[in-house]
Amino acid sequence: MALWDQLAQVVQSVGAFGADTFDRLRTVTGTGPQSRQAAFSMAVVALAAKMAKADGVVTMSEAATFWRRFDVPDDARKSIRRLFDLAQRDVAGFEAYAQRITRLFPDDDALKEDILDILFTIAAADGVIHEAELDFLERVAAIFGLDPVEFNRVKASHLEPEHDPYAVLCLPRDATWETVRRRYRTLVAEHHPDRLIARGVPEEFLRVATDRLASINAAYEAIQRQMRPSA
Repeated sequence: MALWDQLAQVVQSVGAFGADTFDRLRTVTGTGPQSRQAAFSMAVVALAAKMAKADGVVTMSEAATFWRRFDVPDDARKSIRRLFDLAQRDVAGFEAYAQRITRLFPDDDALKEDILDILFTIAAADGVIHEAELDFLERVAAIFGLDPVEFNRVKASHLEPEHDPYAVLCLPRDATWETVRRRYRTLVAEHHPDRLIARGVPEEFLRVATDRLASINAAYEAIQRQMRPSA
């Protein structure tokens, strides 16, 4: 049974979204690798829904942003929309879903940055990131175990004027070209979609990593144009 079909089967049987939903998911998926992927997928969807609710109102633009970032098959959209709607009823309990993601991928900071990037995109969908939304994002980053440098790297791509490329790569403006290149290569290796597949992330979430990688590439190219290093 495909991952989204498994989630749909569970969602159709629940009237509210909570910790017991994951217990029901295990009865459908078992305990193998696909069970881990399904639990991760459900936790990310729930966390995204609660991010949309963080400022008190879920706008159409925030919901639309969620759908643009995930490759959900057409025949599973109705059930996943129900999951999203159940989870967005309030913000309460969002910490549990962030903690579950951390337990599933404890050592994968790049993946957690990618998820944080999704949440920032949803928060900014209505044109402004509110204080309550920023508090939500900072709390999620803390649960993920991301340090301030990692948090600010994601934040910069959404809040810095004109997406400051140095901020996106977390570099000082006096960084040498060699330092820029080393940082870029490290980030590309960490965020490459192939790496996520190898770590067991569902393929449906690879668009997230691809978008993040595009942001890193754009920042690197912008700095390259500015510095114009000699060949």
